Amino acid sequence: MCGCFLSQLLCCCGPAPCSLCCGFLPAIRTSTGTRIMYTLFHILGTAVCCVMLSPSVSEALKKNVPFYPDICESIRAGKDCEVLVGYSAVYKVCFGMAAFFFLLFLFLINVKTSRDFRASVHNGFWFFKFVILIAFCTGAFFIPDKDNFVQVWMYVGLGGGFLFIIIQLLLLVEFAHTWNKNWSSGTSRNKLWYLALGFATLLFYAIAVAASVFMLLLYTHRDGCTLNKIVIGVNIGLCVLVSALAISSCVQKHQRNSGLLQASIISCYVMYLTFSAVSSRPAETITQDGKEETICLPSVPESGMNVGDTAVAAAAAVIMYGCVVFACLRTTTRTSSSVLGVGRNYDFANGKASLCFCCVEDEDIPVNEVDEERGGQKVRKNEKNSVFYSYSFFHFIFFLASLYVMMTLTGWFSFHNAGLEVTFVHGNWSTFWVKAASSWICIVLYAWTLVAPICCSTREFRA
Repeated sequence: MCGCFLSQLLCCCGPAPCSLCCGFLPAIRTSTGTRIMYTLFHILGTAVCCVMLSPSVSEALKKNVPFYPDICESIRAGKDCEVLVGYSAVYKVCFGMAAFFFLLFLFLINVKTSRDFRASVHNGFWFFKFVILIAFCTGAFFIPDKDNFVQVWMYVGLGGGFLFIIIQLLLLVEFAHTWNKNWSSGTSRNKLWYLALGFATLLFYAIAVAASVFMLLLYTHRDGCTLNKIVIGVNIGLCVLVSALAISSCVQKHQRNSGLLQASIISCYVMYLTFSAVSSRPAETITQDGKEETICLPSVPESGMNVGDTAVAAAAAVIMYGCVVFACLRTTTRTSSSVLGVGRNYDFANGKASLCFCCVEDEDIPVNEVDEERGGQKVRKNEKNSVFYSYSFFHFIFFLASLYVMMTLTGWFSFHNAGLEVTFVHGNWSTFWVKAASSWICIVLYAWTLVAPICCSTREFRA
């Protein structure tokens, strides 16, 4: 027990990698534990932003917390803690997170091995880094001239948010190709992999079709919602088009690994983006039989929020952030790093087919040392000779993710009326067009990976 306590102390206040006290848990690699810790940092910051942005939470605090106005005035946050709620609070917390990850990005440029003292900072000293993160987020609330800060920081967020969207879509396309490549490589040794490929393909197409029907039923109306009908119809047609393109003879001639699994994954994600778009636009109003009727959204209360809005907003925020975490952690795999140009080229086709193909890349890194004497969970130091992923690029992606989260939660250009329920339920036109454009960019990127070997036959492509 004493050894375990000392190991946790070293993890928090020293350069030792992170582990847990439970000795029965399987060994954890240094590279894995570090990524988990930084992800938890980012999750915590995002959760704080969601709390600050939710009117429901603010109202609940006023009703249920005794002496709430006195507490707010004592910390100089206004009578009802106006300084700690709303879009400006989200901007400031995300400014602190972005600054934290950007400084780590600069500090860790060109780290090649864990023997570098900067690698020790990256993999340890968690308590001090947590204090620094809190200090950055807290200090942002003391930035003067709130209006100018918000205007300038919005443009920085726009640039970083759009760049993160592009990287996120590139990673999704790469992930779809990697999945198909890995499972297809197993068909030569075991025909059951054909069954796995078929089941996964049908599952993703079933989800895409169900989502299409769901949107047509709930987000369109015979007397209106023309824009919703156009976006849904166009995206369904584009998904059918790229699916046919993926199995066309001209594409198969140049890319034998191309198939319907990748197309089904892309179609499913495009339907998610389409749903995000149509559910994030303002409702329309029509007059029928002398009465006004709200259409284009399944249910919009005449005034205020309801419990259903809060639940839907929370679920939408979790799904959105799940995609953010996927993109952030996906950049640390060797296939993704090579695609983004921040790592060595790596051909996954020679790997062994696996249901957990996302994790096997970490398995073949040689383990240099196993720390077994500190008690608790064992730590495998797998980066002694070379780092498993680019430390600096990892933090740069989290920097962009902080900006993307900030812009998404505050409704992009329509930040003045931002609220958690408004952003994910009632929506605004800025979010609608960002999501719609993202779905089209996703289709274009995937289609390009299919036709690029045909258009540029003299170049070698590893899709």
